[in-house]
Amino acid sequence: MMIRQCAILFGCLALGELAVWLTGIKLPSSIIGMLLLTLFLKLGWIKLHWVQGLSDFLVANLGFFFVPPGIALMLYFDVIAAEFWPIAVATVASTLLVLVTTGWVHQWLHRFFHQLHQQQTHKDK
Repeated sequence: MMIRQCAILFGCLALGELAVWLTGIKLPSSIIGMLLLTLFLKLGWIKLHWVQGLSDFLVANLGFFFVPPGIALMLYFDVIAAEFWPIAVATVASTLLVLVTTGWVHQWLHRFFHQLHQQQTHKDK
């Protein structure tokens, strides 16, 4: 059971690596692999219970995966301290930009689908 779960997850990761290698797109292969896994789950090619056990384990232990990058970050405290304000401003500005853009797109889609629904309702009458 665990072998199948690992094979599926690592297979999707390998497909992500292959996609990045073939296309040269500038996205991490792990993201592409995760998107492929999501697509395969949505299409029903992979059943959720086939990967549920390993996925639950990985999510339950997610915090441990942040330890190595956190330790590596300590090596760059001097760079971070020297560039604190540009980093802080960029972080706040990008966060606000994402929030505003997400809100705007949500409102636009809500209005669009509401109008579409109204048009369908008037057509049916």
